[in-house]
Amino acid sequence: MKYSDSIKPISYLKMHASEVLQNVYGNREAMIITHHGEAKVIVQDIHVYEQTQECLALLKMLVQSSASIERGEYKPVGEAFEAVRKMAVI
Repeated sequence: MKYSDSIKPISYLKMHASEVLQNVYGNREAMIITHHGEAKVIVQDIHVYEQTQECLALLKMLVQSSASIERGEYKPVGEAFEAVRKMAVI
């Protein structure tokens, strides 16, 4: 996707809101809206946004896991499963 093709002024959004929504949803491509010549807002399909948020959450978990490993805060898998089994017993 070329961002230069999807940059529009706010006046375009105001006059073509329905068309913009159809294009963003149909093509799953974001549109950048400018105000006074500066990029201010991105209009994005909700499903793409949700996927992005899920990816970011996974990346954060990976970073946290890597940091825990570097600090030596981990257990061998057998010990971890054993601890879970003990917690599940009531």
